[in-house]
Amino acid sequence: MTYDPIKLEIFKHLFAAVAEEMGTVLRKSSYSPNIKERRDFSCALFDSHRRMVAQAAHIPVHLGSMPLSVEAAVQYLADDLHPGDVIILNDPFRGGTHLPDITMVSPIFLKNALTAETAESAGKKLLFSGGNETLIGFVASRAHHADVGGMTPGSMPVAREIYQEGLIIPPVKLVRGGKTDPAILELILANVRTPQERKGDLQAQIAANQRGAERFMELVIRYGVEEVNEAMDQLVAYTERMTRHLLSSLPDGDYSFSDTLDNDGITPDPVPIVVNVNIHGEEATVDFTGSAPQQQGSINAVEAITLSAVTYVFRCLVGLDVPNNAGCLKPIRVIAPAGTVVNAMAPAPVAGGNVETSQRIVDVLLGALAQACPDKIPAASQGTMNNVTIGGADLTTHSVPGGRARQFAYYETIGGGMGARPNADGGSAIHSHMTNTLNTPVEALEYAYPLRIRKYAIRAGSGGEGKFKGGDGIVRDIEMLTDCQVTLLTERRVSMPYGLAGGKPGECGENVILHDGKETPLPGKGTVDLKAGDVLSIRTPGGGGYGVK
Repeated sequence: MTYDPIKLEIFKHLFAAVAEEMGTVLRKSSYSPNIKERRDFSCALFDSHRRMVAQAAHIPVHLGSMPLSVEAAVQYLADDLHPGDVIILNDPFRGGTHLPDITMVSPIFLKNALTAETAESAGKKLLFSGGNETLIGFVASRAHHADVGGMTPGSMPVAREIYQEGLIIPPVKLVRGGKTDPAILELILANVRTPQERKGDLQAQIAANQRGAERFMELVIRYGVEEVNEAMDQLVAYTERMTRHLLSSLPDGDYSFSDTLDNDGITPDPVPIVVNVNIHGEEATVDFTGSAPQQQGSINAVEAITLSAVTYVFRCLVGLDVPNNAGCLKPIRVIAPAGTVVNAMAPAPVAGGNVETSQRIVDVLLGALAQACPDKIPAASQGTMNNVTIGGADLTTHSVPGGRARQFAYYETIGGGMGARPNADGGSAIHSHMTNTLNTPVEALEYAYPLRIRKYAIRAGSGGEGKFKGGDGIVRDIEMLTDCQVTLLTERRVSMPYGLAGGKPGECGENVILHDGKETPLPGKGTVDLKAGDVLSIRTPGGGGYGVK
């Protein structure tokens, strides 16, 4: 069936605008610097068949995983979905990624008796009305909350089981018919260290979902259900066609690559990730058989993370302004054996799978595809998100009611070097691949937390040499103004980001404590107690070089 390409382009932007506006509402109404400043969130629009139709340009690691959250929400509450509902979940084994990523899913309904005469006056009431209605789609938002309980502030510990990582939320209704369930909200807030901040961020997500539902309803009222559904179908089909076109342009064959995570934080052993990419015509099979079994420590990735990484890599290779939707993965079969580090089973700890293992999955995929299309693939970027969580009692401010000191939980990922490209140097001091966040500005960090930034600079010379040089990493020195507990989940402290075509690898990262003029090295993963006046220095990896110099 043919479809007007101009109309298709218009709808592509209309649907994307729904998700983008949701993100604007979430960012501007949130409380925490992690969401407001770093923009660690994603928003997306889905059709009534739970296919992702549009995702805003937010976080790549959410590309392939948010649809599983919508699927889980519908699976568990299919017979109890009504206008104005908002379903909340974070369970990694039921559609989530890791516990700090809380997802909210809202079904959107249209009254069956709606007419052109009544549509314009119906407005927002449609979102919360009862009676005869038809499910026409979903909106979803996912945000990384700076603390959801668990054994360490920030909820990113080196744990041995998921129960140590924080509060697990199965798919439940936080909002029913437009009214928040106070019991569910209080249960969540009673299990986190920063309840006021969490409440504000949760309310921001609810507001974002409501705005998305309103905007989508406006499209349906303006164009009609049939036209909107047809546009959704055509956009998914368009993305699938473009992905198939990409695959057909690559030479048929098997392309294998392997790389390692430094360790799981419990034992010092490297953790291999292996991939074989088979290209055959306009289809591909991505097989992770041979990857390490799931680990004791919290670097395990659930299947949703692996799907996200695969989607991200092939979406990048398409190279055109195609929408981010379910069509990207249709021609690609992913094999991720259950019980491995790329498809862990409960109750495995997974805090680092979303942020660290996802990066290495991208590294091995790009390494394999560099054999098929070397002119399109960069050398390895830093290969880590350099996760830092700091928390404790903020003794620099007044106490909360009841005489207790205010608790704080700071979370950040830190950029590094980007891998050199076949025709250009890699960017320095930048987030790459599965993260798309900003840094926390110095002013915002120092205003919100009992912390002070002593140094924030490019780590000169850390990028790999080559015809084109890998980007340099970052040095970020953070002084504690009160006694704190610090947890690090970082990678590429042992294995270096690889170069390509004869380029040299980037330098490994370093974690160091500065105290009284002395440097004490820290492992890549672990928790340490620091005193007021101690300085944590994070020195991030550089990217690999490309080509012989």
